[in-house]
Amino acid sequence: MDLLIRPATPADHDTVAEITAQAYLQDGLLDFGESDAYLGELRDVAKRAAAAEVLVAVEHDRVIGGVTFVPSGGPMADIAGPGEAEIRMLAVERAARGRGAGEALVRACVDRARATEGCVRVVLSSQRTMHAAHRLYERLGFVRTPERDWNPLPELDDITLVTYELTL
Repeated sequence: MDLLIRPATPADHDTVAEITAQAYLQDGLLDFGESDAYLGELRDVAKRAAAAEVLVAVEHDRVIGGVTFVPSGGPMADIAGPGEAEIRMLAVERAARGRGAGEALVRACVDRARATEGCVRVVLSSQRTMHAAHRLYERLGFVRTPERDWNPLPELDDITLVTYELTL
């Protein structure tokens, strides 16, 4: 596969926004579908890019996926603390899945974390139903950290995110 991982440019933002939004919608990951408030966050790539690093997977000059890398507990971090980087909003368009783009994006985040002074760990949150993603994380050496599992909407009992970490 002719795959390139690179930082997103402003020209990529709309494409990454739609890939991410559609991945979450098509996979049933938004409890409230099109009216889910988190959909706006997923589509706001410019906001993410201003606070973290958005990377894209490009195949044959076409963006097919994206991820947000949050170094050292930056403002986009959900669970990262001091000395930790965080991976957020990993998405690959449905038609391009299974060809290594997701793995390449995660590996690029791990490489960036290793290059970040003082970073000793990479963390991430995932939904319980994202079994393919869990297999990917575990294959790359991430381990479950149930003590860090959390609920982004405490008023709703059934939304618990599972967490993983990779010690560098």
